[in-house]
Amino acid sequence: MSSRVYNFSAGPAALPEEVLSQAAEEMTNWHGSGAGVMELSHRSKEFVSIAEQAEQDLRDLLQVPDDYAVLFLQGGASGQFGLIPMNLLDGKSSVDYVHTGQWSKKAIGEAQNYAQVNVVASGESSGFNAIPAQSEWTTSADAAYLHYTPNETIGGVEFSYVPDSGDVPLVADMSSTILSRPVDISKFGVIYAGAQKNIGPSGLTVVIVRKSLIGNASAATPDAFNYQKQMDAGSMFNTPPTYGWYIAGLVFQWLKSRGGLTAMAEINKRKADKLYNTIDSSAYYTNPVDRDCRSWMNVPFICGDGSRDAEFLSGATAAGLHTLKGHRSVGGMRASIYNAMPEAGVDALIQYMEEFERTNA
Repeated sequence: MSSRVYNFSAGPAALPEEVLSQAAEEMTNWHGSGAGVMELSHRSKEFVSIAEQAEQDLRDLLQVPDDYAVLFLQGGASGQFGLIPMNLLDGKSSVDYVHTGQWSKKAIGEAQNYAQVNVVASGESSGFNAIPAQSEWTTSADAAYLHYTPNETIGGVEFSYVPDSGDVPLVADMSSTILSRPVDISKFGVIYAGAQKNIGPSGLTVVIVRKSLIGNASAATPDAFNYQKQMDAGSMFNTPPTYGWYIAGLVFQWLKSRGGLTAMAEINKRKADKLYNTIDSSAYYTNPVDRDCRSWMNVPFICGDGSRDAEFLSGATAAGLHTLKGHRSVGGMRASIYNAMPEAGVDALIQYMEEFERTNA
């Protein structure tokens, strides 16, 4: 019997058990090389083959056009908050940002160190429980780019559409939604994502950037984070996070084996619908997010009046349902149901919620 629990952590998040098993088998001897991947030189033919296969598999999954570079970097999505303006300002002084919660707020704060930030819209009036209609946005025609956060991991608020940015490059922090469904890459100038939710271990950052936007980094940009230098070096200007890159490659192969992103979208929508239906049909649980903006990946909910939160969490842990406590800034519960969360895990959570309500409501 497996001793693994259902891990609802927002990140670092659960990884597919099949991926972990393969990595365990290859830990000390990758494909007969006599060494583990963590011990291989990033310039060895063995690791180069891992890197090239991972990039190709990611390109296949997302159908990345040839005029986009795919970079495997370090620093997390938070690192990109500053590196985006450093690489993309290209002589301009202003940038546009949409404020929909904690992560977009952090991105705005960092960008203000490098440019004049125009907050084109804010969800603050709704308590960040809704996305402002794009018809209400006050964008700038001369902005270097328009930045938004498709999914706010903490608040569970998600865009149901890709904003139209016109001729201004669209930049998206897709850390918590990347690979959960198909997306039209050609609508974006830059997509970036920390790996620790839907890609692999923390420490790896994926950046997908239109090549026409590369090559005009500010002089203050560190070489290791200059998109041009990393693209020219195949993401190996400096030693990359090799093990994270390897695990990401295994995840990409796992996704392909499950039918790709169209198949994952069907599974993810079904998981989210099940959980939201349970909440909505209950007189005990509530979700504060506008129904048109509910996240597929991060589902916050409130348990009764909140007085039984600790009891709910301790019982959930005992039932093998871990890391359901909501973020400290919002409280309540949060179930993160990324790609690696099996449908059986959502079913187990629903069963527990129904039983807890029956005995405590």
